[in-house]
Amino acid sequence: MRVLKSSLRAGMVLAGLAIVLVVVPACQTVKGLGQDVKNAGEAGERAIDGEKK
Repeated sequence: MRVLKSSLRAGMVLAGLAIVLVVVPACQTVKGLGQDVKNAGEAGERAIDGEKK
């Protein structure tokens, strides 16, 4: 059971690192990351409201 938990934890850490390695270079800056998050939020709001860009 401990082996399963540690394997699961290791897998989650590796998945998190993989996501960070893909997302961070794409943003290049903290400001860019903030803009990406803002744009994603606005797109979500439009989708919920049924609007098109």
